Amino acid sequence: MDFLDKTINSYLDVWLGPRDPRVKGWLLLENYTPTFIFSALYLLIVWLGPKYMQNKQPFSCRGILVVYNLGLTLLSLYMFYELVTGVWEGGYNFFCQDTHSGGEADMKIIRVLWWYYFSKLIEFMDTFFFILRKNNHQITVLHVYHHATMLNIWWFVMNWVPCGHSYFGATLNSFIHVLMYSYYGLSAVPAMRPYLWWKKYITQGQLTQFVLTIFQTSCGVVWPCAFPQGWLYFQISYMISLIILFTNFYIQTYNKKASSRRKEYQNGSTATVNGYTNSFSSLENNVKQRKQRKD
Repeated sequence: MDFLDKTINSYLDVWLGPRDPRVKGWLLLENYTPTFIFSALYLLIVWLGPKYMQNKQPFSCRGILVVYNLGLTLLSLYMFYELVTGVWEGGYNFFCQDTHSGGEADMKIIRVLWWYYFSKLIEFMDTFFFILRKNNHQITVLHVYHHATMLNIWWFVMNWVPCGHSYFGATLNSFIHVLMYSYYGLSAVPAMRPYLWWKKYITQGQLTQFVLTIFQTSCGVVWPCAFPQGWLYFQISYMISLIILFTNFYIQTYNKKASSRRKEYQNGSTATVNGYTNSFSSLENNVKQRKQRKD
């Protein structure tokens, strides 16, 4: 394992240059191998899990879902607050912020962003709960792509650009996750489900987040500072991929469902009218038959 770690690290250092020494020795950041193994195990479980559960009864998981979602809601709220205050204390520039000019605030941002990276490992449980509850329709390409890539991307971010311009997307995403995980936590309680109306707007918020991140990242390209340009171009490309996938999800989930409901309503109205017509015809026939019998 040590030989593998050293080989991978040497290649990464050649390709990407020297790492940020401020995160040296931090949990899971020293070597890429653990992050890669966690991601490979995640994909293996995504593949084998539904097959294992195929002939088994789904698990409820209601109690643990409430605790899990509440925990991620609080963690996301903590990260959002710390990132906002850290950016304010460091006087971060919205248009372009390098990784070494914020003073002590940079270290605050780095510590919070480590938790953000680690939260992506915790969020693998989203998929595992889908498998245990046999909600396989929710394990989409978008879902797996987003979960599997985020942990890996943020390992690289934490090793090379752990603060500066990297703060913006994580800040917005933490805010969105406060809304999202609070929604899922409440939806695990059956009595609360009739009062939950904002799921559609969470997806709209996610799409807005991606657009804003592209805009803010592009500012660093137009008005460059000491932040590495390659990371900015990668960020823009990744956000575009998410916009495409999330837009497709939104159309499939909400627009098509709305259209389907409208058709069902129209068909239902027609069926009702036909039902009354058929009943009236049937009643008329019965009256005629009685008259015939009387005659």
